[in-house]
Amino acid sequence: MEKVKNLIVGAGISGAVLAERLASQLQENVLVIDRREHIAGNMFDSKHSSGITVHRYGPHIFHTRSKKVWNYLSAFTSWHYFFLKPMAWVDNRYVTLPFNLNSLYQVFPAYLAQRLEKKLVDSYGYNVKVPVMKLREQQEEDLRFLGQYVYEKIFEQYTLKQWGIAPEKIDPEVMARVPVFVGKDDGYFQDTYQAIPAQGYTRLVENMLHNSLISVRLKTPFEKIKDTVEYQRLFYTGSIDEFFNYQFGELPYRSLRFDIEQKNTEYYQPAVVINYPNNFDFTRICEHKYFLDEKTPSTVISVEFPQAFKRGENEPYYPISNPQNAALYERYMQEAKKLPNTYFFGRLGAYKYYNMAQAVSAALDLFEKIK
Repeated sequence: MEKVKNLIVGAGISGAVLAERLASQLQENVLVIDRREHIAGNMFDSKHSSGITVHRYGPHIFHTRSKKVWNYLSAFTSWHYFFLKPMAWVDNRYVTLPFNLNSLYQVFPAYLAQRLEKKLVDSYGYNVKVPVMKLREQQEEDLRFLGQYVYEKIFEQYTLKQWGIAPEKIDPEVMARVPVFVGKDDGYFQDTYQAIPAQGYTRLVENMLHNSLISVRLKTPFEKIKDTVEYQRLFYTGSIDEFFNYQFGELPYRSLRFDIEQKNTEYYQPAVVINYPNNFDFTRICEHKYFLDEKTPSTVISVEFPQAFKRGENEPYYPISNPQNAALYERYMQEAKKLPNTYFFGRLGAYKYYNMAQAVSAALDLFEKIK
């Protein structure tokens, strides 16, 4: 029987942060396993034959307001500063996202755009985000019209494709990610730190795991190893319902399929990400060379198709956040509390819609708790 102090299931960003902290700060040995053939989880990127760094599981742009998180990751990478400025294809034209004061003039006649701009600024101030759902409830006719327009043209069909359910049935916290921005900043995020690791996300995670006290085994599911390794602490970043063999039922997730294609043109589209709310089965197209400003004669795109998660057929990406699913997760957490020295974390383990910075922060907090 093999013995280790710490067993971490999952070599994504959450598992890598915790492994690095346990090894470097506590000098404890760590075994990290992952059922996939690579580290870095959904952040995994690699060089395409064209010379372009491709994000295999969709676009990843690191952004945070936390100096602590930024400084921590900066020990393992240099950065390529990158500010996401996506667009949407609406009524056969490109429109700035999130929908802002510039967008008004892209979709409406000038007289109407000016009137709406004045009413938005008078009602909410400047450089503020207003949830679309709040605009739709406005008593003022023009603002209610704008809310309904943005909801129908940018929000409703995209959400139906992305989540498979109507926007009203999604957790409002998730829905708040698509506001109307009363300002002219075309950047999708307003966070202090926005960048991409200069050598890629895979290299970042590789550097974090580069410690003689850390062992990594790929293509190794937990079921394969759990009876042959004796561990003092278990950290699990996989799906908590899978860990308990679905005894209370399955937690629902959304999954994604990516069709990655090389195009024989220098650039395919005018922005790194174009959303398609109302046309086609896919939700967006990402052009990868924009991320690190790579100069190549051809380009690589990925077309993103949301789909239902089916066990054994695809990957769980997004927990579907609503009260019913939260209650089911809580039943599993009550079971988890009965297990000594066992911790569930990460997007799947915590059943939370984390971005990368939130996942790093949660893993650092977990380390402080067990330290």
